[in-house]
Amino acid sequence: MSTDEEVAANRANWDERVPSHVRAYGAESFAGDSGAISAVVRADAVSLAPHLPGGSVKGLRLIHLQSHIGTDSISWARLGADVVGVDFSRESVQAAHALAARAGVDCRFFECDVVDAARVVGERFDVVYTSIGVLNWLPDLPRWAEAVRDLLAPGGVFFLRDAHPMLNAVAFDSPVDALRLGRPYFGLEGPIRYEDGTTYADPGVRLRSAVTFEWPHSVSDIVQALLDVGLVLRAMDEGTTIPWQALGALVETPRGWVLPGAMDRLPLTLKIVATRPRTETR
Repeated sequence: MSTDEEVAANRANWDERVPSHVRAYGAESFAGDSGAISAVVRADAVSLAPHLPGGSVKGLRLIHLQSHIGTDSISWARLGADVVGVDFSRESVQAAHALAARAGVDCRFFECDVVDAARVVGERFDVVYTSIGVLNWLPDLPRWAEAVRDLLAPGGVFFLRDAHPMLNAVAFDSPVDALRLGRPYFGLEGPIRYEDGTTYADPGVRLRSAVTFEWPHSVSDIVQALLDVGLVLRAMDEGTTIPWQALGALVETPRGWVLPGAMDRLPLTLKIVATRPRTETR
């Protein structure tokens, strides 16, 4: 298959997930509660704050890449940002528009691939935000990094939190005391094909568009892509909790899913903060 066909298969899968995700996320009640902030954004706002003027997104222009059904985008708007969301799934964008209208929040959403976002949206932002479970759906990290740069205003901040590439390489059924590699760490052989038909948000749902493709990206691939387009790395962190059960051995705690009794064995998340220089020599 061509990359375009692989991306189209992923898009069909994500389109089909939307109704079950709206239910599983409690999106309607979330939109109706003016004080609700998603758990992902609550965590990311704390990490992002030290890199923002005044320690807050209030009054800043923020674009959320791979925004899905918009609950995180709405959360940023409730924290005071002027928010734009971008997603390649038409059904996701339509759901996001409906939820923002129900919430009474002025978010704008665009249907396009991330690499086309700068051209389609036609604006620059103080914050480019993307989190979590995002990078494995992207076939071309250099083009992604170019899009991030082109969306950033000079001095703007890019924030990423995602599953750690090392976690993605571990076999899902590995026991805690014998973690083993079951998937590629480097993306040398192209995408991994899955035929599952389930969704993390609602395991009881069976999707007709069951085939998906994911691209492995190493830590060096991610960081180097950002450096190659002239962004300046400001912070990087590896975390020991993650918002979903990424391995069968993980257990849920109030802080998220963790590797019980072995939190020093494996990084679960990767966090990166980078900026676009105010004055560029490129």
